[in-house]
Amino acid sequence: MQGNERLEFLGDAVLDLLVSELLMEKHAQVSEGTLSRARAGVVNTQALAAYARKVGLDQAVRLGRGEERSGGRRKPSILANVFEGVLGAIYLDGGLEPARIFVERECGEALAASGQPAADPKTQLQERMQASGEPVPGYRTTAAHGPDHAKEFHVEVSIGERVLGRGQGHSKREAEQQAARRALESLDA
Repeated sequence: MQGNERLEFLGDAVLDLLVSELLMEKHAQVSEGTLSRARAGVVNTQALAAYARKVGLDQAVRLGRGEERSGGRRKPSILANVFEGVLGAIYLDGGLEPARIFVERECGEALAASGQPAADPKTQLQERMQASGEPVPGYRTTAAHGPDHAKEFHVEVSIGERVLGRGQGHSKREAEQQAARRALESLDA
């Protein structure tokens, strides 16, 4: 519906404004680059979908039959759009202050965590999968080459049969971190 798309457009702009403002308030001494990365972590599609689930929007959204059959209620892009649309409606109905209260309430944990040092890629991937309702990813060593003092490990990270990323390194941990980093990059693409 055109109305929903317009509300999503407005909600996206309001969300960026409010999250930027709240991050600046909470982290007065942090650089612009760090604030930008923090904002991206708070408002990415997966995070917005998690907020939508938390509020129950996944159960409230009206979908067409085809989208319903194809699992639309679980699709992060749909849920993120619904969250933005609701925020746009809150803004139109009550203005900036009710929208700010809603964002602080629903995104508060992510805003607070944004000031913490970034977790390693394996932790980030696990948190992201859990936030989106996915199972915890598993790591599998696919190869190990070279002498013991200079071995190179190849690892895949996957959920079930779906490979999310591959990595290599001089330790299993290094290879797993690289696989997780690549999985995060592909999810963000």
